[in-house]
Amino acid sequence: MNKICFTLCLCIVSLFGLQAQKTVTGTIIGSDGIALIGVNVSEQGSSNGTVTDLDGKYSLEVSDNATLVFSYTGFTTMEIVVGDESQIDVTLSQGLQLNEVVVTALGIKRESSTLTYAQQTVDGDELTLARDVNFLNSLSGKAAGVEIQKSSGGAGGSTKIVLRGDKSLGGSSSPLFVIDGIPMANNKGSQAGMWGGVDGGDGMSQLNPEDIESISILKGSNAAALYGSQGANGVVLITTKQGKNGKAVVSVSSGVTFENRLLKPDLQYKYGSENGTKESWSTTPGDYDDNFVEDFFQTGSNLINSISVSGGTDRTKAYFSFGNVTANGILENHKYDRNNLTFKQSTKLLNDKLTIGSSVILSIEETLNRPRAGYYDNPLTGLYRFPRDRNFDDFKNNYSIVDPNTNLAGQNWFVIDHHQSNPYWLRNKETQEHENKRMIGSLTLDYQFNDKLSISARGNYDYADKRAEQRQSAGGNTTTVHPNGSWNYSKWNDELIYTDAILNYNDNFGDFSLGVIGGTSYQKTVFGKGVEVPGSAQFGLQYANEFFFQNIGTNVPVRSILNSRLVKQAVFTNATIGYKEMFYVDVSGRNDWASSLAGTGNESYFYPSFGATAILSKIITMPDFITFAKVRFSNSRVGNEVPFNVVDPENTIAASGGVNRNLQQPFDNLSPEIITSNEIGTNWRFFDDKFGVDLTLYSTVSTDQFISLPAPSGSGFSTYFVNAGKIVNEGIEVVVDITPIYTPKFLWKTSFNFWANRNEVVETHPDLGPLSTGASEGYTARFEEGGSVGDIYAFMFQRDDQGRIMLDEATARPLKTAEVEFAGNLNSDWSLGWNNSFKMGKFGLNFIVNGKFGGLAFSQTESLLDEAGVSQRTADARDAGGVAVNAVQGDTPVSMVDTETWYRQVGGRNGIGEVYLYDRTNVRLTQANLSYNATFGNVPVTFSLVGQNLFFLYIKAPFDPELAMNTTRNSASLDNFNLPTTRTFGFNVNVKF
Repeated sequence: MNKICFTLCLCIVSLFGLQAQKTVTGTIIGSDGIALIGVNVSEQGSSNGTVTDLDGKYSLEVSDNATLVFSYTGFTTMEIVVGDESQIDVTLSQGLQLNEVVVTALGIKRESSTLTYAQQTVDGDELTLARDVNFLNSLSGKAAGVEIQKSSGGAGGSTKIVLRGDKSLGGSSSPLFVIDGIPMANNKGSQAGMWGGVDGGDGMSQLNPEDIESISILKGSNAAALYGSQGANGVVLITTKQGKNGKAVVSVSSGVTFENRLLKPDLQYKYGSENGTKESWSTTPGDYDDNFVEDFFQTGSNLINSISVSGGTDRTKAYFSFGNVTANGILENHKYDRNNLTFKQSTKLLNDKLTIGSSVILSIEETLNRPRAGYYDNPLTGLYRFPRDRNFDDFKNNYSIVDPNTNLAGQNWFVIDHHQSNPYWLRNKETQEHENKRMIGSLTLDYQFNDKLSISARGNYDYADKRAEQRQSAGGNTTTVHPNGSWNYSKWNDELIYTDAILNYNDNFGDFSLGVIGGTSYQKTVFGKGVEVPGSAQFGLQYANEFFFQNIGTNVPVRSILNSRLVKQAVFTNATIGYKEMFYVDVSGRNDWASSLAGTGNESYFYPSFGATAILSKIITMPDFITFAKVRFSNSRVGNEVPFNVVDPENTIAASGGVNRNLQQPFDNLSPEIITSNEIGTNWRFFDDKFGVDLTLYSTVSTDQFISLPAPSGSGFSTYFVNAGKIVNEGIEVVVDITPIYTPKFLWKTSFNFWANRNEVVETHPDLGPLSTGASEGYTARFEEGGSVGDIYAFMFQRDDQGRIMLDEATARPLKTAEVEFAGNLNSDWSLGWNNSFKMGKFGLNFIVNGKFGGLAFSQTESLLDEAGVSQRTADARDAGGVAVNAVQGDTPVSMVDTETWYRQVGGRNGIGEVYLYDRTNVRLTQANLSYNATFGNVPVTFSLVGQNLFFLYIKAPFDPELAMNTTRNSASLDNFNLPTTRTFGFNVNVKF
């Protein structure tokens, strides 16, 4: 590392040592003659540049034979060779973006106006505005149809992303992630559940956002059909930065953000416990400490630094970067550290016909003590429920005490309770470590036979070595920890090998244009291959607190693990036919061979796709205020991933030792899930591109789901699979972008991303009842025929014909239904992202407001706080003399119920969930960035104030429903002692030499 830093320093020194040859001055105006403030003036191929002042003037020292580049948002970029001139005045005209080149499937670039499907591009600079540790969170609200849920696991946690709704009953609905045209692994680590656990992160959290040039989102399978089954749920295409022709440019970005709680439970500190109980149900007010919860949380910090060097010649270009993230969370001892190293190069040989490109991306990610969610071993359960009349400092300052029977230090806590432990014991004596080491290496060969025909071959190796370790000291909670201590240890690796060869042909035949690609690919994945040592109250250590293999108990099963193994081979082709730049037709097909279907006779399966677009503004004469108009249609048929180890499952090693005999009938007639998509859309631009609308309507039908059913009696199996079921997703996406103010001195651009998705489980299987997709005590998420993915069922109040809550005649407790009943859906009805960008001279302001409207969220936290009498609502009810209700006890109307009687019944682990269902609707200021561009000498510097998740404009739930307990499909908008949502704010400095 020291050698690298030394080399970079030499580059910087040498750049400063280059002497400019002359000074060029001038004035830049718009076509209306008004001076333009803040125009970027740069020397092509270098970092040398400046911006115009309040009078539109500039002055810049440049080298001999320099070319000046004049760029300004909303205006056409100009390039002028300096030559012998010392004064260059420029008039910039307003420019259109209609022929923007975008990245599509397999990394192929096309003009956006020719696309037959919906696609949105997010510039890489937008991902770094808010300085989020995981850049995927920065996509929220920036593209229609993209649902983002952030993990409650803090720095290093994973992110849930779904494009156009859930499409599978049993499989994943996550999109495929692609880097520079090549698929990558985005495997999630462990996930928290009702009983506890942590978020183990995902593959995307390991990338350096400073390396990203742009992200192209292919929302539907129509756009992603060339990726076959992998692209059935859409594709997120990541294009990384590369070296550019010219002198070396060094870019340094350094920033710090601070993090604190935005929302917290509304707790009471007025009433304590009675007779030493673990709940706070006294009816006598007291003066109790109200700071111990607040003091448990600290101000977090995130240090984000990166440096990059890029440059090159006409023949060879190179890009190098190093990035570091060091984070301290809002919980004690939660630390996250990530180092990224990236190198890319490309060289032209054989008279520039052959281009050889290579890249290496390295990442080392280390996390200590990730925050937990769920009941067990979670410091928040004991913290929030702590009886108010006790002295918390007694347990904070002395979280461990020596047990005279064992002579071991164990936790000091006021009660033995499986739900709760001393929070400080958990943060100091039950520690976790997660380590991920990753390498993504690729090699690309492109050969240009002539201006019409080329061929490319690519190879990629994506390897990750991972370790997760939890050390629970002796003397912890006896429900989860062995008397001598427990050790959970897992070490595994993920491996993805990918290679393809693609032939590309482009030509024009009179009024017709033709673009054809054809290729073949091979991919092998081996995920989750390694070893696992379970630790629990049953499986522990032989000698206390010695955490190594030789000390594990003789009954602890050390197991080999393998999550999945798959080989896929494919051939594919795509043809784009254009006529007079008015009409375009896309036809594609792909055939896959998958090893997971071996032995079924369905190993080979074909996917076709068709699309057409007509550019109306070129076909017919339109009014002057219409700048551009087109309509489009596409249809595709794509398969979804086939699960590993389903066709002929093997026996497995049991967690308790021994062998689990396979009881699933071999699925020898398995066929892939099929997703058929239809999409229509239209794009309109008005008033010289100052107003634009992109409207998309889509319908996605998923059939042949993998459904598990009970096997017939006497078959020798307990379950078997069938292909059945039908899920329909229908939705609308509207993207509106407007430039309300367009003057040389002030620019305001705004855009709205609106989307709504309707999901329906049209049919399942005659033998299949309701299928659970996640549950917690008091509620379950499930779907059944006629319902939707994300439907939530909960225990409700029993009510009479007048709608009054029925009370038990003997105890006056509210009665709940015998079974859970349908309550609503966890998914929002519609979403809106509002993006704004202001530019006034050297100042810039960007902010995003995101809104989710409709849907439900559920809080197990609030339910248990009520049961323990520590929520503010329980104190308010005691102050009021009881809970006001519209109830009936026998035949007697009741308007008030005793507070403790009420909340002990409705709250708790398995209470009446109806009370804890909340409207998911929320509107927030998601991010903001205030920047100032300055120039010191010829060195441009940008200073920024940044903020993220700053405040809610509107929220109904007492917690953040967009903060997921885990990022699987099963726990959307579920709060079970999640880490509170946080806001971040800070500053960043970016310098280019």
